[in-house]
Amino acid sequence: MVMSLFLVACGGGDEEQAGTKEGLDITTSFSILGDIVGNVIGDRGTVEYIVPIGEEPHEYEPIPSDFQKVSDSDVFYINGLGLEEWLEKLVQNAGDIPVVTLSEGVTAIPLTNEDGDDPHIWLDVQNVILMVNNLVDDLVERDPDGEDTYRANAEAYIQELEELDAWIKAEMSTIAEDFRMIAISEDAFRYFGQAYGIDTAGIWEINSHEEGTPSQISGLVDKIQERNLPAVFVETTVDQRYMETVANNAGVEIAGEVYTDAVGQDGSGAETYIKMMEHNVNVFVNGLSQ
Repeated sequence: MVMSLFLVACGGGDEEQAGTKEGLDITTSFSILGDIVGNVIGDRGTVEYIVPIGEEPHEYEPIPSDFQKVSDSDVFYINGLGLEEWLEKLVQNAGDIPVVTLSEGVTAIPLTNEDGDDPHIWLDVQNVILMVNNLVDDLVERDPDGEDTYRANAEAYIQELEELDAWIKAEMSTIAEDFRMIAISEDAFRYFGQAYGIDTAGIWEINSHEEGTPSQISGLVDKIQERNLPAVFVETTVDQRYMETVANNAGVEIAGEVYTDAVGQDGSGAETYIKMMEHNVNVFVNGLSQ
């Protein structure tokens, strides 16, 4: 598969020479990043993403059409911190496609039981603001004529993000101290917890290392019962049977689905990064305020 993808990428055409079109054709690794980039680039260019909504980016297996999409782009934006190892290595072998990591400068949270860092930086809104600033710097360098557009769009988007950040802090502060823990299959909300004052726990640390062993499940059940939590949560991109087992063993209910690695489908109410975060907070507050 690696060789077939490499050949597809190397076959990309040179139909559009530099300077013959306005704006940039951009590909991102997954939908959350696609939405963030789309808010900054606006109408000046196009944005596509690789991992389909509803699929899990940690373990996604790229197909030749994905690689063609990247090879036809002016730049490929990724999150970094190990999230896209499956595709990043392949793209680097292709040669000419710039791969830009937008997480540069983020203070990463190390994984506890594995080498590397937790990649879920976007669950802290302040990290997204940092990513937007990194993005603008790169866009202006690639497309100087679009600088005014990129900076104006970024300024407006950052204002929305600052308002979102303040709202999340206010909402999460309403949860009683004893119930301030998010229990879920993947312990993906550590950046969120650090930023908004809530503990987190998962069956496993990161989905690429998921096991769901009896000891992992019983460990999470113990934490839930120790805190006397009223509810736990499930992810939209992860098999929910693991958390159903946890909930049954702990004697608590599943309060709802939350989004970690993808925005929602059309009609979900979580179609953008901001809506996704609002949805998650509402589910957390409602579930833990019982």
